Amino acid sequence: MTRIDRTFAALVQADRKAFVAYIMAHDPDRDTSLAIMKGLPGAGVDIIELGMPFTDPMADGPTIQAAGVRALAAGGSLAGTLDLAAAFRREDDTTPIVLMGYYNPIYAHPGGVPAFLDEAVAAGIDGLIVVDLPPEEDAELCLPARAAGLNFIRLATPTTDDRRLPAVVANTSGFVYYVSVTGITGGQAADPAAVAPEVARVRAAAGLPVVVGFGISTPEAAEAVAAVADGAVVGSAIVKRIGEGQQVGEVLEFVRTLTEGAHRA
Repeated sequence: MTRIDRTFAALVQADRKAFVAYIMAHDPDRDTSLAIMKGLPGAGVDIIELGMPFTDPMADGPTIQAAGVRALAAGGSLAGTLDLAAAFRREDDTTPIVLMGYYNPIYAHPGGVPAFLDEAVAAGIDGLIVVDLPPEEDAELCLPARAAGLNFIRLATPTTDDRRLPAVVANTSGFVYYVSVTGITGGQAADPAAVAPEVARVRAAAGLPVVVGFGISTPEAAEAVAAVADGAVVGSAIVKRIGEGQQVGEVLEFVRTLTEGAHRA
């Protein structure tokens, strides 16, 4: 079992839903992002999604795009992201880390996919979400990642119909990330009534936990969405506060309110 598998098993045992927090590596700089990352488990976060800075984040809205710009300006890179994860892992060997981003930095990494996977495993990474690699390209990264012991986590969306869904979940492991709204991150609010039947449909097809992201920005929204899923993901609302220059403690206190919401579900 991976750390992700163990985390969901423990959550089921505790009758509790997952809270997943997204931050961008090196936003606004390495030390601050590492301090926030180290504080997330203490704020109740069950799984950390760590964004890989990239110049063309097509699925992301203005908030996370701006975070990527700040991270790149601060010297962020894929190698730096792995270094950040390794620094976190030296003090925390329990909390799962999922790298989230795009394939280009991995493809361009020195040594390509094999070197990246070796370094990711060494850094203590547990899973990958690579939003621009469809199932038709599973041989490119998904299957090698799974062979290396990493979970490869797919996104399902409101437009993933019953014909497409089997391909989406075929090689998925760990959990499925359900995108609650069409469009980019940081957009319209998620509607739990609309999400509930979709989560049930995806869970039945995948046989895996389903966590819901996009359109969740308050403790109340986290609670409402987690109530109809296996967990909730918040990214833009957290990253927005980092971009506003809030102190580490302020960011973590906001995250705590979100985790409390999700854990009440």
